[in-house]
Amino acid sequence: MKKKHKIIVGISVGDLSGIGIEIVLKSFEDSRMLDFCTPVIFASSKVISHHKKVLDISTNIHGIDSINNVVAQKVNLLTVWKELIDVELGVPTKISGEYALRSLEKAVEALKNEEIDVLVTAPIDKNNIRSDQFKFQGHTEFLEDKLGGESLMILMTDDVRVGLITGHIPISEVAGAITPELIKKKVEIMHRSLVQDFNISKPKIAILGLNPHCGDQGVIGTEDDDIVKPTIQEIQKKGHLVYGPYAADSFFGNGSYKSFDGVLAMYHDQGLTPFKTLAFGKGVNFTAGLSRIRTSPDHGTAFDIAGKGKAECSSFKEAIFMAIKLFKDREENKSL
Repeated sequence: MKKKHKIIVGISVGDLSGIGIEIVLKSFEDSRMLDFCTPVIFASSKVISHHKKVLDISTNIHGIDSINNVVAQKVNLLTVWKELIDVELGVPTKISGEYALRSLEKAVEALKNEEIDVLVTAPIDKNNIRSDQFKFQGHTEFLEDKLGGESLMILMTDDVRVGLITGHIPISEVAGAITPELIKKKVEIMHRSLVQDFNISKPKIAILGLNPHCGDQGVIGTEDDDIVKPTIQEIQKKGHLVYGPYAADSFFGNGSYKSFDGVLAMYHDQGLTPFKTLAFGKGVNFTAGLSRIRTSPDHGTAFDIAGKGKAECSSFKEAIFMAIKLFKDREENKSL
């Protein structure tokens, strides 16, 4: 496929019963968005038309039947399925999850084939998307499997980047999953991403402690003294500017995060609860460590407001802009 002058942004629509299609359509209601990129939505005209009618959204859509027919200055819709399906907004079903996967699979295929430059994913429901074809804990694990590489989930704004040493696992399994090898791997992925994707030549990375108060010298657990601290010291000897562990309860509240280019949290809620408190609706989820760029908004399917026209598209727009910036920075660093 001949590359267009603008970055081609592939978009998977997420769960059809959630707010995914709404935030996609709202993002491109402002035609000025087309000055920054050429979007390609992977879905069907019937489901998009249904959402436009229910939500009273007037975004113009240009249907194409081949990725080779993408047109600049248009919101392109690549037909992934033609059949009519029953979608009730706000009510997740196995059907809405099945077609979310169809959209995602086609978009990832186009990304692998370099037919699109970046991928921005609308939210899926981790329950109803599960099937013999999708046995993953979420987008991150699925993309790691399909695109290769070792992934790191980073939630970010211009001011803060929070990565996760462990991802979508039960809290009961976190302590057992924290090993020197895992910490080193996640530090290396974040360091490499900060250099190649964010143009930070000598990134400073903070690591949060696992236990309250980093264990209080063993009174509240020994993992921080036995595993985390020695691993950080070993990483420092190799020249990386990695510091910690820091007590997680005060790290964000006292502004310590502002002194670092990236922060690694031990588990999902330890990092994402303070991040979303600081930046909800403005944050972007970036899957670092992969061969291609993928971003997403910082929220979920929001079934409770689906179909009511209340969904805000600010985070999805930020995900588009960030994907474009990351792609450009990575391409520039390849040529150095």
